[in-house]
Amino acid sequence: MIHFLALMFFPLCMAYAAASDLLTMRIPNLLSIALIAGFIPFALAAGMDGWTIGLHLACALVVLAGGFALFAAGWIGGGDAKIAAAVAVWFGWSHLLEFLLLSSILGGALTLLIVLWRRWPVPARLNGAEWIARLHEPKQGVPYGIALAAAALHLYPLTPVWLGLLPT
Repeated sequence: MIHFLALMFFPLCMAYAAASDLLTMRIPNLLSIALIAGFIPFALAAGMDGWTIGLHLACALVVLAGGFALFAAGWIGGGDAKIAAAVAVWFGWSHLLEFLLLSSILGGALTLLIVLWRRWPVPARLNGAEWIARLHEPKQGVPYGIALAAAALHLYPLTPVWLGLLPT
């Protein structure tokens, strides 16, 4: 049972991040903190040593610095930068480039879809939903957390935590 809970922690956090970003255009800081804090005991349970955990944390710091540079340039939101760093701690250096590339591709596709969708009026049956109105507003950003979460979920089965916790 503990293995199941450990394996599901990351996917549930990613689903929450995507839903939160879609509905509110915010990803809670507490979620990023929980992902980083949750990584350490799960990594230890998966058999990672302290040095490897440290390398994963260093990877997250590099992603956080890069994310804040993109945030300062106005290209992504602050929550996106923080959640990307929290995901990076789970992936480490071995799958970081795959995660960043897949996030970029999915984020580009999501952005294109939203920009195209914003060209048409909102269907009448969706008019009452505040999150739809926010999503449709051209001055609003794109909930990039959806792309980050989708990429993370796709690649999660390759991570050392997943592989180390799978029952044999």
